[in-house]
Amino acid sequence: MPLWIPITIAAALCQNIRTTMQQKIRGILSVDGANFVRYLYGAPLALAALAFLVLVTGRVVPSISWTFLLLVTIAGVAQIVATSLMIHAFSLRNFAVGTVYSKTETVFVALFATFIAGEPLAFGSWMGILVCLGGVAILSVRGKLSDIRAVLADLTHKGAVYGILSGAVFAIAAGTIREATKLLPDGDFMIKGITVLACMNTIQVVLMAAYLARRDRPQLGKVWHNWRSSVWVGIFSVLGSAGWALAMTLENAAIVRAVGQIELVFTFISSRLVLKERPSLGEWLGSILVIGGVVLILVTR
Repeated sequence: MPLWIPITIAAALCQNIRTTMQQKIRGILSVDGANFVRYLYGAPLALAALAFLVLVTGRVVPSISWTFLLLVTIAGVAQIVATSLMIHAFSLRNFAVGTVYSKTETVFVALFATFIAGEPLAFGSWMGILVCLGGVAILSVRGKLSDIRAVLADLTHKGAVYGILSGAVFAIAAGTIREATKLLPDGDFMIKGITVLACMNTIQVVLMAAYLARRDRPQLGKVWHNWRSSVWVGIFSVLGSAGWALAMTLENAAIVRAVGQIELVFTFISSRLVLKERPSLGEWLGSILVIGGVVLILVTR
């Protein structure tokens, strides 16, 4: 099995945990505050991981160009904007609607890879992405097939617009991360991926801290005061982001993000294990579609 596959699955699991925790602290912090903790507590861990690779394993940080820094900055800003849009989508409609529309990211990443990055996908991979998206839609409404029409009914609603925009901007982040890794000439995938992550998270902390200091200074105090709950968002965020960066160093970003849709299956499994609820036929169908779409992507890529 190619190494990027288990890395992607682990990243999806960490992202699932982070998103859930981020929703919980949304009751304490503003949209921007909940977004900020993802980077504030994640950046030190990313820098520590980079230091470990250099000082303990003897790896060397790759040569960094201005073009690389530009791409990493674009990716960092895109990730900030996309996360805020996604949280807005959750608050304007509900978690299900926001999830369905934000997961259109996979289609946008595939378009980016095909028409901008010069990494076109096979026809089977496109079909796999669409099958996954269908499964995600079903799982997001907890298997109630009749609710899908309600989720998709109003594309002009602000919640839908914010969700789709978040998917498009997340695609920009994924695509530019992939392109940034290509510009690193030296080292293995591990040092390249962590270098991208450390640079991006550091830039994100500086930009968001400056923004909050100017626009919503009290949030800085709230983020620090609620560090016990916020720090876990940062930990799982950096673990997930590290997984995405490492996987995208090894494989086409569109394929990585498509396989990452298995995140919704984790949500389905965890809710069943924790709540001890009996899965509906629709939820089983959604899970099968996601897993089937992932398998289709892997065998046809």
